[in-house]
Amino acid sequence: MTSLLTQLSPSITNLIRLDHTHVLSAFHQYEVDSPARLKKGLADNVCLALEIHTQLEEELFYPALRVVADTEMLRKAAPEHDEMRGLISRLRHMPVGDLSYDATFFELMRHVLHHVADEETMLLPAAERLIPDRLPELGARMTRRRLELAGRRAPEMASSIARSLNPGTLVAAGSAVLGAAMLLTRRRALPRFTRKARA
Repeated sequence: MTSLLTQLSPSITNLIRLDHTHVLSAFHQYEVDSPARLKKGLADNVCLALEIHTQLEEELFYPALRVVADTEMLRKAAPEHDEMRGLISRLRHMPVGDLSYDATFFELMRHVLHHVADEETMLLPAAERLIPDRLPELGARMTRRRLELAGRRAPEMASSIARSLNPGTLVAAGSAVLGAAMLLTRRRALPRFTRKARA
């Protein structure tokens, strides 16, 4: 009997595509003339997402695919992940004001774009063709493992997300939270007032 999580989980290939979309979106927000806080937040967000993503692929996706196919693309994947880890390490140990910070970030972007293109055009379609019945179960396992990995790094994740938002977004989010709180407070207070007026 399959678990509810397995039944409801997106396939592992769709989860991988979602991870790719998240990272590519962050890449598109990075601009050389952005404030240092924003650049650092976006870079940290990308680095953290890539660290978790590559670990999930190496623990779950690649081994499952390797059972049914031993392709050149699978053999290239681990060394490509190692190159990304090296660039991530350099970024994490480099001040944002360093003259090579932007270049290092863009080099990471180039590596990731190449890797994503290979995965989305070759590996993901191969998995969908060769192990379609395993994809939901692998997706559920990936979801559980992601929660474990992300849970350990929640403070780092929250900090990078906060720094990666521009001031206008922070003000809008704060206003939305304040407005929602006011509505909830008003809604709770209104029935009591109405009850007192009737008494």
